[in-house]
Amino acid sequence: MTQHLDRTFSALADPTRRAILTRLAQGETSVSDLAKPFSVSLPAISRHLRVLEQAGLLERRKRGRVHHCRLRSAPLRQAASWIDRYSVFWENQLDGLAAFLKAEPTDR
Repeated sequence: MTQHLDRTFSALADPTRRAILTRLAQGETSVSDLAKPFSVSLPAISRHLRVLEQAGLLERRKRGRVHHCRLRSAPLRQAASWIDRYSVFWENQLDGLAAFLKAEPTDR
């Protein structure tokens, strides 16, 4: 589980890869269409796609000579679940701090 999370968060650390995932959330598309909005080379886009693929965030299929990619959301759900566990902890801590700060000085 830890290795999967590490790969997911590492893949999400790059803004180009996050933009690619945002586009893939709209549906399957070809690699060349994914590359159009970016001012980087096709080999650079391929490297980004490889990182996303290794993290399990995308699936690539070949139809004829065209490679198509689609989003795989399971790793994102696992990352969100991990974050949610810690957000509950921190919300409780901050609620306790807020209650302490609101208390009258004589109550402390």
